[in-house]
Amino acid sequence: MHETATDALPGIVLGDGGARFTVRSASATGITLVVAGRGAHPLRRVDESGDTWSAEVPGVRAGDRYHLLATGPAGPRHAFDAAAPLLDPAARGIVPVVDAGASVRWTSEVVDESFDWGDSVAPRTPLDRAVVYEANVRTLTAANPHVPEDLRGTYAGIAHESTIAHLHRIGVTTLELLPVHAFDTERWLRDAGRENAWGYNTLGFFAPHAAYASPAARAAGASAVLREFKGMVRILHEAGIQVVLDVVYNHTAEEGLGGPTTSLRGLDGAGRYRWAADADAYYDTTGCGNTLDTSVAATADLVVDSLRYWAREVRVDGFRFDLMVSLARDTRHVFDPAHPLLTAIREHPDLQDVVVVAEPWDVGPDGWRTGSFGAGTSEWNDGFRNTVRQFWLTDIAEERRNGAPRTGIGALAGALTGSRHLFGAERGPLAGVNFVTAHDGFTLLDLVSYDRKHNDANGEENRDGSDDNRSFNHGIEGDTADRGVRAARGRSMRNLLGTLLLSAGVPMLTAGDERSRTQHGNNNAYVVSDDLTPVDWSDDEDAESTTATVAELTRLRAAHPALRPTRFGIEGQETPGASRMTWYGPDGGPMTVEGWDQPIHRALQYFVESTPEHEPYDRVLVVVHGSGRTRDITLPVREDVLGYRLAWSSEKHRDHQRLRPAGQVFTAYGPGIHVFEIA
Repeated sequence: MHETATDALPGIVLGDGGARFTVRSASATGITLVVAGRGAHPLRRVDESGDTWSAEVPGVRAGDRYHLLATGPAGPRHAFDAAAPLLDPAARGIVPVVDAGASVRWTSEVVDESFDWGDSVAPRTPLDRAVVYEANVRTLTAANPHVPEDLRGTYAGIAHESTIAHLHRIGVTTLELLPVHAFDTERWLRDAGRENAWGYNTLGFFAPHAAYASPAARAAGASAVLREFKGMVRILHEAGIQVVLDVVYNHTAEEGLGGPTTSLRGLDGAGRYRWAADADAYYDTTGCGNTLDTSVAATADLVVDSLRYWAREVRVDGFRFDLMVSLARDTRHVFDPAHPLLTAIREHPDLQDVVVVAEPWDVGPDGWRTGSFGAGTSEWNDGFRNTVRQFWLTDIAEERRNGAPRTGIGALAGALTGSRHLFGAERGPLAGVNFVTAHDGFTLLDLVSYDRKHNDANGEENRDGSDDNRSFNHGIEGDTADRGVRAARGRSMRNLLGTLLLSAGVPMLTAGDERSRTQHGNNNAYVVSDDLTPVDWSDDEDAESTTATVAELTRLRAAHPALRPTRFGIEGQETPGASRMTWYGPDGGPMTVEGWDQPIHRALQYFVESTPEHEPYDRVLVVVHGSGRTRDITLPVREDVLGYRLAWSSEKHRDHQRLRPAGQVFTAYGPGIHVFEIA
């Protein structure tokens, strides 16, 4: 049988006149592949002492539906049921089947993987030039009137020219999609009449989520769904935009013991999930009922094979790993930064060019590991988020209420310059993915509009979601027509966005923040209906203003390599790609110890120069003032500076034209961030 280039991957691989099928199970005593209309085909062990099962199946074609049946030992760690249909763990297509009782189960479908990629090539955007945009497939375009109605909320909707035009306008280089692996709604949510809207509940690691495809593609079957997904990738690549997938390999939709058995549990539950050493109970570090045991080679291989498939065959550009600490725990459930799975992800030939981003925590013991993932991996920088929110929001609120903020400006300076204290000199600033908001938590507008979460719509009596939001409502909880409050909120949003997009590291925006999207104070909207969560594309003055702010800031970032160093400098050495930093106080003199640490001083001037490697020499001055009071700031006098021209300010209506001589006083009217280009 002639085989395609995917023959090294598990699952069904079509060839001339049939298919080869492989699956792994160390515990099963028998596995049968059942193809609708083509009979049952017992698998055989490839090696009597191994865990790989295989069969050559004639006559199989794209569109055929199939499932597995497995037999094996009884016992508390096994869930074998010879009559229970199971999903192929490597199914490229997963579709729902409604039985006579109107209940839904899932089945696998053979797909035609052929696709015309044309001349499309991956953009390969350098990390220092990346601007990441985290989005949900459905909610990004569900309310966009410029997208045809039947394409809204779909892969094709993302590929629509209006979506791409918007991403280009705001400087996005990398689209990070919330989970698109086939997923299911948790049983308890379904029983309550709710739906999982985010997708962190994976059914299969190889199939795109069919519900995100257009109605026409869904009706045509799994092959058409895959083609639509690949078409989205091709069009985005042709537009110069990378595609990164948020992937959930830490747990599955099979939930805790007693949950639905759809695939891995029924094939080899004893070897796929983590078990407590002294009990027949799952060892759960995800909070989702189960945790995949990647200390088992077959489980780790399944993860790597899935990544290879999406990178090689679907041509996505990278992956953001949900709860990645869980993937790097060893046989004792202890985090290991040298875990074999992490090594395989970094070193496998099929994964050499992919972007790797870790969510560097889980909910297990010693689960917060920001800064621990080593070279070749970037990490979500929650320290950046917390520092920036506190500086611009809770500290300003504290100053209003009690006359003085709680912290000085030193922590913010560390965030601006790439969080060296977290990632170390060797890894450099691009080890950190900076963010102020993400899918879980307040939107940007809600962050400046609510002092507390309002999650009643989730049906959990407001107990879910974080209570540590570091937000500030600016005097009124929620929406208001008060012009003063709205102006203050807009200023705070500009301060947050300015800090994000002017800091060293990789910036990540949350979809809709530039359109002033609100969830009305809900900071855990994973089950909230689409009328609350979609990006708002209606004409709105505030949304247009924020969109323009993001566009200005991304242009400024792109123009100034001094703001996006690739390395940390070493004292006494010239390091190509690093930025040289000189710190000044508000008087124009060198920054003092008191200026760093004392809450009353919350002003600094950050003179930053590039050390050229691939781009011309560049320098800028960033002025930060973190107080509600007005303050005069003397621009630094330097022999190499003729003057300063204001390039961007979070204060509206500043004079951006005239050249200000060194030594001139610049007045900061309240909290703000200001960028000067240098003559």
